Amino acid sequence: MTGSTVTEILAQHQGGNGSPTRTAARVADAIAARGDDGTWITPVPRHELLAAAAAIERMPGARTLPLYGVPFGVKDSIDVAGYPTTLACPDYAYLATRTAPAVQRLLDAGALFVGKTNLDQFATGLNGTRTPYPVPRSVFGGDLISGGSSSGSALAVALGQVPFCVATDTAGSGRVPAALNGIIGWKPSRGLISTVGLVPACKSLDCLTLMATTVEDLDLVAEVIMAVDHEDPWTRARGGRFPGGPIRLGLPAPQELEFFGDEAMRAAHIAARDRLPSKGFRCPDTTLAPFLAAGALLYQGPWVAERLVEFDDFLTERPDSILPVIREILDSGRQFSAVDVFRAQQRLQELRAEVARMWDEVDAVVVPTIGTTFTVAQVLADPIATNTVLGHYTHFGNLLDLTAIAVPAGTTRDGRPVSLMVFGPALADDVVLAAAARLLDEPRSTALPHHFGPVTLQERR
Repeated sequence: MTGSTVTEILAQHQGGNGSPTRTAARVADAIAARGDDGTWITPVPRHELLAAAAAIERMPGARTLPLYGVPFGVKDSIDVAGYPTTLACPDYAYLATRTAPAVQRLLDAGALFVGKTNLDQFATGLNGTRTPYPVPRSVFGGDLISGGSSSGSALAVALGQVPFCVATDTAGSGRVPAALNGIIGWKPSRGLISTVGLVPACKSLDCLTLMATTVEDLDLVAEVIMAVDHEDPWTRARGGRFPGGPIRLGLPAPQELEFFGDEAMRAAHIAARDRLPSKGFRCPDTTLAPFLAAGALLYQGPWVAERLVEFDDFLTERPDSILPVIREILDSGRQFSAVDVFRAQQRLQELRAEVARMWDEVDAVVVPTIGTTFTVAQVLADPIATNTVLGHYTHFGNLLDLTAIAVPAGTTRDGRPVSLMVFGPALADDVVLAAAARLLDEPRSTALPHHFGPVTLQERR
């Protein structure tokens, strides 16, 4: 169901077989045809989108721009000047006066902003049902959830309305919806993409993420969007490029994997694992134990209290403006003491040290992105427990400072999406991208173009 890729759209625009205005009209038509299906909160009106596309065509050296006329969406927790940032809470909404630097880099590269996508309110959730707007459904049908919190972003890409979206991933918010919609969701190492202009969920863990349908597209967009930004206290430069050769993908023992009674998902995952050696991977045994122990700290520990740094005043003053399930989660953060925070930090550091030693034996680890799927009705009937299940393999990612990517791996025998997650240590982003490309049988060059060069955001201002 996915549409043209970034690479294909660029070739059309640069070769004259298409144009940004024609692409803008197609995108506007596709969004209008679906109606208010929960994908977009604020799509750019058709006449404004066409005008923006025409303006791109008039930019100096337009056809040489690295993302000339390529349409994209932005999760509605990230600022774009002149458009409301709602976080799926209308009473919280404000009109952004400055565009997030990461998004501005895309605009400077000639990309076409299409609108703001739906999300779980305050980016709190992994299921996509926690919104006052229409609840999006997976492209796989069967009333399956789209996943969250970046629910609309994944759906916009999977429907082919845009070839990529900028979203976020604090606890799996970019990987889980990608898995549920059969696309790629890449959570880079924290700090590689500026989080300035993002309304924080947990500021110490937040990470901007990219969704697309090919690794080639991720490479192209990453070359534009990644830059050191000294306004962001977590900023850092990208690690080295993968030179090629074998990749050691650690495999936890099957009995360590949890599928929550979903035998069809288990069978599909094991079958996908069995194909790894044929794709050139070395597959040593490893363990998932320290990763899962770290993941349990996220919502069972004091990090949930960090959400109150941003939302405490609004929660106190306007509690009825917040969805009950979100209000319950935010309120739960009040129970933790300073002692709890230090105890959890010390435990997390022990786990980080244990994990760090594992990278001597493996380059990355492969697990399911999700252990099972849910329908909208199942999530609404038990919103907390189902959400915890969805984050089983993703909650530990930012706590342990990992890079991770969700890669589609076919379907179960009953037609539901299957996704492999490859994760590795911080700044091993190019290794996980290379692994994803191999999983998808996608050729990948190790000598990628640097469109803007290794400059900082400050140098470009």
